[in-house]
Amino acid sequence: MARSLAINVAANTNIPGFRGPIYPDGSFVYLPIPEREPIAELVSVPTYGELIDHLDPLPFAVSAEVREQHVHLDPEFAGYPFCETYTYGDEHGVKAGPISELEPGDWLYFYATLTRHEPPASVSIGTPQPWVTEEWGTYIIGAFHIESILSDPLNDPVLETTSHPYLNNAHLKRDPIDPEVLVLGTEQSALFDRAIPLSSPDAGATANKIVTDLSNDSGKGPWWRRRLWFDPDASETLRSIVENRSVEPWL
Repeated sequence: MARSLAINVAANTNIPGFRGPIYPDGSFVYLPIPEREPIAELVSVPTYGELIDHLDPLPFAVSAEVREQHVHLDPEFAGYPFCETYTYGDEHGVKAGPISELEPGDWLYFYATLTRHEPPASVSIGTPQPWVTEEWGTYIIGAFHIESILSDPLNDPVLETTSHPYLNNAHLKRDPIDPEVLVLGTEQSALFDRAIPLSSPDAGATANKIVTDLSNDSGKGPWWRRRLWFDPDASETLRSIVENRSVEPWL
């Protein structure tokens, strides 16, 4: 049976200084972190300004300085601007090590802290959901159904080819390239159109039962920065929650 791992990604109050928005109906905007390493010559990496111009209007202004920064577009979700397929890489052992323990058929979930906003006038939303916290909260925003993992990519002959599926991953656009792990998702992977809450409706820092009852985490302290493991039984339950959007019993 499949196992699952959930990790923290996306823009936050440290870098670039703001979180992505979530709207009262649970829809959200995925915004990546900035690229902080040198970029290789002759590769294309969008700036925040270029990315934002391809998204629906945001409910807040982004400074000219931030708009000029390149983004570290990782994870990569097919269908999202400037993305081609489903890849994720990481250069830090604290994430790369656990990710390397996953196998094809397992699930890698991505969660982010998001700040609640009312949508811009030009953005239509649906029925407000009671689980969207009043200020900020932690939410699952997407998932990869794992097709393959390179656990030692810098020494893997796959990267020596010119047509491998990881070509558009952000870590392979750095100079030098630096991934300690690379993940490829199947077509079952997705960037969700509605988030799945991990926070209590009352406070972003309070974990709900998906964290405390299903994952290996206690939900104490800054749990929203930690890796969350789900054993096979918990993974099956989590898949049901995601597919059926049955979040209420877990709040």
